[in-house]
Amino acid sequence: MLAELAWRTLGEVCDERIAVGKAGEFELPFPVVDDGSDATAPIVGVVAGLGVATNELCVVLPVDCPLVTAALLRELAAACEGVDAAVPQTGPLPGAYRRTALPVLQRRLAAERLSLREALEELRARTVELDERLLVNVNTPRDLLEAEREADARSACE
Repeated sequence: MLAELAWRTLGEVCDERIAVGKAGEFELPFPVVDDGSDATAPIVGVVAGLGVATNELCVVLPVDCPLVTAALLRELAAACEGVDAAVPQTGPLPGAYRRTALPVLQRRLAAERLSLREALEELRARTVELDERLLVNVNTPRDLLEAEREADARSACE
């Protein structure tokens, strides 16, 4: 399951892991913080996660990015030094976000301005050039099959 893969990847990088989602949406083998919103935009999950995190710096990994590695997350976290957020060239997630970003994100969420990409324009954010093959987004079973093939091919080459 994609959520379990993301949970394991985060465990390689983080001393605190927080899964955020809609209460009761999926049965998972780890606790899920309810995001407290009817909206389904990524900003909702980032706000909920940053709101309960005890760490100043959080890496955010959406479950639909199954090829993201622990090394990629570490690179994002390192790039977040001195800024509110560090994101890849492809968009706002996965990303590293500091709790200093929370007031801007909360304000935008309250105003129903749900674009996390646009929120980055209000934050001190850094773009990190990363291997786009690792940032593939899975939205359909076919996407998942292609991502698995890519991962298998990558493993065979290592």
